[in-house]
Amino acid sequence: MSNGNSREITTSQLGIHDKLDELVKKYQQSENKRPISAHTQQAYDEVDSWLDGFNGEIILDSCCGVGESTANLAKAYPEARVIGIDKSALRVDKHEHYRAQSDNYRVVRADVNDFWRLVRQSDWHVSQHFLLYPNPYPKKTQVQKRWHASAAMVDLMAITPHIEVRSNWLIYVLEFAQAAKHYGALSNLSEVTGETHMTPFERKYRASGQVCWKLRCLSEED
Repeated sequence: MSNGNSREITTSQLGIHDKLDELVKKYQQSENKRPISAHTQQAYDEVDSWLDGFNGEIILDSCCGVGESTANLAKAYPEARVIGIDKSALRVDKHEHYRAQSDNYRVVRADVNDFWRLVRQSDWHVSQHFLLYPNPYPKKTQVQKRWHASAAMVDLMAITPHIEVRSNWLIYVLEFAQAAKHYGALSNLSEVTGETHMTPFERKYRASGQVCWKLRCLSEED
C-alpha cells in the first residue's frame, strides 16, 4: 500500500518525441559557444584543486539535489572520488543533513551544462556518471530542455559512456536510450526494486506507489 502523496507525471506526449533524432543529430554537428559562468568555473577549479592530479576513478553525480545520492555513492565506492553537482545553492546548503563520514567526495553548486564542458576538456578519468531524477520537463514543447535533446548531450556523452539515469517517467529514460544510441552507447532498462533508495525523490515516488526506472548505458566495447 502506498503512503506517499507525490503526483504522477501528466503529459500529452505518449511516446518518444518525434523530433528527438533530428535534435540529437543537430547538436552533434554544432559547436557550443556559450560562455562558461563564473561561479561554475570557480566550482570546477576548486574541485580540480581538491583532486590534485588524482588518477583513480572519478564518479559524477549530476543534479544531485541535497547530495544524499552523492554521499551514498561515496560510501559504495570508497576508492573513487565522487563529485555531486547541483545548480541550487539552497539544495546544496542542505547537504549537511545528509553528509557521510567520508572524505572522498564533494558537493558543489554549479551549472552542469558548463561543468560538463569543463570536465570534457580536463584530464579527469570519469568512470561513471549518475543522473538521478532530474526534472524531465514532460510537456511535449519542452523536449529541448531535456538533457538528451539539448546541446549538453554532446559533452555528457564525451565524458564517459557509463551513465545511469533514473526517472519515474518511462518516456524520459526511453528517449535517453535512443539519443545515446547515436553516440554508440548501448542501454539496459530495469525497474528500481529493493528497500534502498538513492535519493529523496526515489523514496518519495516509490512511497506514492509510482514505478521508478533505471537505465544503464555502456559502450559497445564493454
